[in-house]
Amino acid sequence: MKYLLFIFLSFVFTFSSAQVRVEKKQAKAAFELLNDIRRHPERYKKKLGLFNLDKVTRKPLNWNKKLAAVAEDRAEDMARRNYFDHVNPDGIGPNYYIQKSGYDLNASWLKNKKANNFESIAWNWPSASEAIKGLIIGKEAPGYHHRKHLLGMDDWNASLYDIGIGYVTVGKKGNQKSYLCVIIAKHDW
Repeated sequence: MKYLLFIFLSFVFTFSSAQVRVEKKQAKAAFELLNDIRRHPERYKKKLGLFNLDKVTRKPLNWNKKLAAVAEDRAEDMARRNYFDHVNPDGIGPNYYIQKSGYDLNASWLKNKKANNFESIAWNWPSASEAIKGLIIGKEAPGYHHRKHLLGMDDWNASLYDIGIGYVTVGKKGNQKSYLCVIIAKHDW
């Protein structure tokens, strides 16, 4: 019986892992879109329901390879293990993985292993760019927390300058799920 269970679990893991695709071009397109929205929020005011345009941080974000790798890994982990949360099933949040990548964070942000000060996530959007728009519109997030994060609309988020985006799809085309992870952080404290 144990042997059959092992074969079954091996098959399920192999089958599910073969279908997860990291979509780097989609992630870069979402990065370019987000920077365009930050530079020119007036162009997106109606489409994204933007208000308080004077609070949008107009400085562009810098693509960071370490943060991009963390974002990809986080999105891929959600796809492979079939969950959607800032804290993974092992009870670990994004701050831990950002620090582990070599992107140094203030020690106070690492005291709680579930901590998240830098991540926005989205699930099941047809593209990474559409997911960015959805996070900014914020229908699923009362208080526009993702909008504040992505557009730097408060003092804390305006101080962040490095970004990494991971976008993965799982399943067959036409019947697939997607996971987006956006990490915006900074080194200096």
